[in-house]
Amino acid sequence: MNKVAILTDSNSGITQAQSKELGIFVEPMPFYINEELYYEDIDLSQEDFYKKLTEGGEITTSMPITGNLMDTWDKILEDYDELVYIPMSSGLSSSCATAKMLAEDYDGRVVVVDNQRISVTQKLSALEAKKLADMGKTAQEICDALMEIKAESTIYITVDTLEYLKKGGRLTPAVAAIGSLLKIKPVLSIYGEKLDKFAMARTMKQAKSIMIDALKKDMKNVLHTDNLDDVIISIAHTNNLEAAEKFKEELLVEFPGKEIWIDPLSLSVSCHIGPGALACTVTKKLIDIN
Repeated sequence: MNKVAILTDSNSGITQAQSKELGIFVEPMPFYINEELYYEDIDLSQEDFYKKLTEGGEITTSMPITGNLMDTWDKILEDYDELVYIPMSSGLSSSCATAKMLAEDYDGRVVVVDNQRISVTQKLSALEAKKLADMGKTAQEICDALMEIKAESTIYITVDTLEYLKKGGRLTPAVAAIGSLLKIKPVLSIYGEKLDKFAMARTMKQAKSIMIDALKKDMKNVLHTDNLDDVIISIAHTNNLEAAEKFKEELLVEFPGKEIWIDPLSLSVSCHIGPGALACTVTKKLIDIN
C-alpha cells in the first residue's frame, strides 16, 4: 500500500502546531508588509498581521515561492510514496496553476487538487483527504473524490468596513464613500472560483440574516440535501471572535443541534476585507472525519 502525505497551505487555517497533531503538512503563505517578507504562522501571527494592517501597513499577498514549495515536496517525498497538495482556490490565486505545472516533473507522485476551496472549506478538504489516505486510497483517488464534490460548497462574507475593499480596487472611492455614509454592509459570496457581490444590507444584523437564508437555500439548491448530517457548517472571522460566537448562537437557532466550527478567516482574504468581517459556509461532507 502506498504511503500518501497530505499537504495544504496556511490559507486553510491549520496552524503549524495543529499540523503536527493532525498529520497534515502545511505550507506557510508569504506576505510582503511594507516590502518586508513574512511567513504566516512562522514569523507572522494573526495578532501581528492585524496590528500592521490597522496601522496602515502596505500588505501584499504572494503565492508560495517556487523553490520553497519544491523543497517541501522533496522533503515529504523522502518518507512518502505520494503527495496530495490542496492549495487555495485557483480563482483567488495563481499558486494552484503554478503547482500543477511544477507537479509535472514529479512523475505522478505529486497530485495537485484544484477544488477551489479557501479557509474553513479548504481545511475540511485537507481533513477528508487525510482520512482517505489513512484508509489506503491513492493520491489520484483522493483527488478524484475531492473534485467530485468541489461545487457543493458556498461561502458568504460580510465586512465591517469598506476601507479595504476600496483600497484593493474592488470598490471605487465614490461608491465606498457613499456606502460608508449610508452604513451599507455588502455581503460577498465565494462559489467556485469567484469572489462576487451577493447582496447589500444596511446593518450587520440584516447582513447575517441574508447569509443565514442563503445557507438554507444552498443546502437545497447547491448541495441537494435537507439532512444536516450531510453537511459541515462553519463560521470564519477576521479578528472578530466575540461576534463569531454570537453569530454561532444565531445559526444554531436555524440549524438546531448542528456542530458549527469557528476559525479565523484566511489572512490572504483578510487583507482585502479588513478586520471585523464575518463569514459562514455550508459544505457537503465527503466522508465522516470524526
